[in-house]
Amino acid sequence: MVVSRLLLSIVLRLAKAVAVILAIVLLNFILIRLAPGDPASVMAGQAGAADEKFMLQLRSQFGLDQPLPVQAWDYIAGIFQGDLGYSYRQGTAVSELILDRLPATLLLTGTAFAIALLGGIAMGSLAGLNAGRPIDFVISVVSLIFYATPLFWVGLMSILLFSVYLDWLPAFGMTQVGSRLTSWAYFLDVARHLVLPATTLGLFYMAVYARMTRASILEVRDQDFVRTARAMGLPRRRIVRSHILRNALLPIITLAGIQAGQLVGGAILTETVFGWPGIGRLAFDALLQRDYQVLLGVFFVTSIMVVAFNIITDLLYRVIDPRIGAEV
Repeated sequence: MVVSRLLLSIVLRLAKAVAVILAIVLLNFILIRLAPGDPASVMAGQAGAADEKFMLQLRSQFGLDQPLPVQAWDYIAGIFQGDLGYSYRQGTAVSELILDRLPATLLLTGTAFAIALLGGIAMGSLAGLNAGRPIDFVISVVSLIFYATPLFWVGLMSILLFSVYLDWLPAFGMTQVGSRLTSWAYFLDVARHLVLPATTLGLFYMAVYARMTRASILEVRDQDFVRTARAMGLPRRRIVRSHILRNALLPIITLAGIQAGQLVGGAILTETVFGWPGIGRLAFDALLQRDYQVLLGVFFVTSIMVVAFNIITDLLYRVIDPRIGAEV
C-alpha cells in the first residue's frame, strides 16, 4: 500500500512536471518571438546579402514566415522528437551545442551547490548551537558579508588576489590552453580551474543556508521533544544529530531544492567572468548574437533541471523525515 502510494505520487509529480515544462517552453517561445529584432536580418547581415529577396528566402527556410501559433507548434513538436532547432550562428544543431557545454555547467553548479550546502549547514549549526557566543557573532557577520556582496565583485576580486597577485590559481577557462593532459593530471588541472568560479558562485548561497540553519536550530532546540531527550539523559551528540539537526534540516532542504535551479542563473554571470565554457556562457553569447534558437534550448534545459531538483527535494523529504506521507 505504501509503495503504491509512493509510485502514484511520483507519477503525478512527473505529469505535473511535464505540464509545467511545456508551459514554460511555450511562454519562452512567445517572449523570444516578441523580442525586438529580426533573426532573418541578422542572418542576412552575416551572409553579406541583406536584400529583400534573400531575407524572404531565409524566413521561409527557417519557418519565420509562418504564423506564431504554427511556429510554436512546430517547435514543441520538434522537442518531442529531440530536435531543439538549428543555430544559424554556430552552424550546428542546438542540442549538440548544449550537450557539449552542459557537463561543464553541471560540474560548476554541482560543486558550488555542494560547497554552499555543506559549508552553510556547518556554519549555521555551529552558530545555532553556540548562540550568543563569539563564534556565533563571527559567523553571523561573515554570512552577512557574503550575502550582501555581488557575485561579479567577488569573482573579480578573487581573480585579482589569487590569480594576479598571489598566482595560486588560474583565472579563466576550464583547462590550461594548449595542454594535452590526461587522466590524473587532467583532473587536477580542471580542479584548479574550478576552485575560483565554484567558490564564488557558492558563497552567496552558503550565507543563505548558514543564516537559515542557525534560525532553524534556534527554533528546534528548545521544543518539547528535545527537552524530553535531555531529561532522559541522552548524549548531547545524539540529541544534536538525531533530534535537533534532523528536524532543523527540513526547511533547509526546501530552500536548497528551490535554489538549486537558481544556481544555473547565477552560473551565467560566473561563467562569463571566469570564461567557463558552460551553457551559461553559451546563453550570454547567444543573447548578444540574437541566436534565439540557442536561447530557447538553454531555457528548456534549465527548466528541466529546476523541475528535476524540485522532485528530488520531495523525495529527500521522505528520507529525512519518514513521517511525511506521499501526499499529492
